[in-house]
Amino acid sequence: MASVNRRTILKGAGVAIPLPLFESTQATALTSKVSHRSTKRMVCLSNNYGVYQKAFFPKESGQNYETPPTLTALEKHRRDFTIFSNLDHGLTGGHACVPTFLNGIRPDMAASFPEGNISIDQKAAEFVGSETRYPSLTLKVKENNQTSFTRTGVQVPSIDVTQLYRKLFLEDSPEAKQQERLRIKRHTSILDTILDRAAVVNTTLSGQDQRKFAEYLNSIRSLEKKIEQQRPWLEKVKPSTEMKEPRPAKQTADEMKIMMELIALAIETDSTRVMTLATGFANGDFGLQGGYHGFSHHGELPEKTNALKQIEGNQIQQMSHLIDLLKSKNDPINGGTLFDHTMILFGCGMATGTHSCKNMPLILAGGGFKLGQHQVMPSEDHRRVMACNLLLSMLQNFGLELDRFGTSTGTLNGLEWS
Repeated sequence: MASVNRRTILKGAGVAIPLPLFESTQATALTSKVSHRSTKRMVCLSNNYGVYQKAFFPKESGQNYETPPTLTALEKHRRDFTIFSNLDHGLTGGHACVPTFLNGIRPDMAASFPEGNISIDQKAAEFVGSETRYPSLTLKVKENNQTSFTRTGVQVPSIDVTQLYRKLFLEDSPEAKQQERLRIKRHTSILDTILDRAAVVNTTLSGQDQRKFAEYLNSIRSLEKKIEQQRPWLEKVKPSTEMKEPRPAKQTADEMKIMMELIALAIETDSTRVMTLATGFANGDFGLQGGYHGFSHHGELPEKTNALKQIEGNQIQQMSHLIDLLKSKNDPINGGTLFDHTMILFGCGMATGTHSCKNMPLILAGGGFKLGQHQVMPSEDHRRVMACNLLLSMLQNFGLELDRFGTSTGTLNGLEWS
């Protein structure tokens, strides 16, 4: 109760911390709602260079499209995914738009938005809270993941297959656990001191400074919540697996296959419900010599466009493998299969390697959505639909009650879920 009383005092002193982040009655209500809704998961897959669009987008709209070369591996799941054309964030900036994939906001623009450039995965992670050991996991294969941002603008570090395996299945030593207990206790004590002094400090500030101070306290409160969420999981035993600890593989395709198996295990064990993965290219993949960035500036040279088809075709093949894995596993929480309740988004904030951010490559699969088509949105600039409308629809499907996210203007028309 001491924690609740302190928060009440802070609110009474005029510190504007959003209620969902600190009000104990709100947390209780959220827990109650969670127990009565379908448990959803979210996986977002990306690269940092876009796609070769001529091999990615179908020429026909609707359900009866001819599968383009890059998407061949997904053909067997045709009824379970939708390709979107002409969705984007309305941004320019080339590589600077890679971090906008899951939020629609460049980091340098974040200060102009109420929630900064928080990404869809971190928004969902806040909603999940302490229901799982890890509210979210940010992953990488041969390329750093640049897409996950907290509401305070911090880019979430990404981990590889070995680090993910250890997080999911390896128990810390008793000494390491004790050090973690001490760390949590120390950090909690520091934050308690800061927040206890907040009301006093706040009374000495002007109205404008109080608003700035409230933003600062919001970030402190968010950190406190994350620390509190870690405490109960420290004493809970991790799940076991017959899978041996992996190492990053030389070939990207081999490492991605391992990563997909770990993602499926993370969902099956309910270790997390939110994951993002960025993948790249290793020199020598598929017998190719060069770099992903160099191939992406293809100039329509056949040797480069063919390389892109192989690289991006493998990314789609691994997405298809993940769908296979999730379809093969029963969902112990909801019934049906894990795929029935897992939404998988593929895309990139920079649409092509030529630095265009227009017409982002976007595929959505699973999650209970009604899919199975190539949905072509208006291409005229004055009629273009924001890609954040798709992200907002995903968040609502995930269980969040909100009517706006990033630069959205509403949910995406024609995208329904059961």
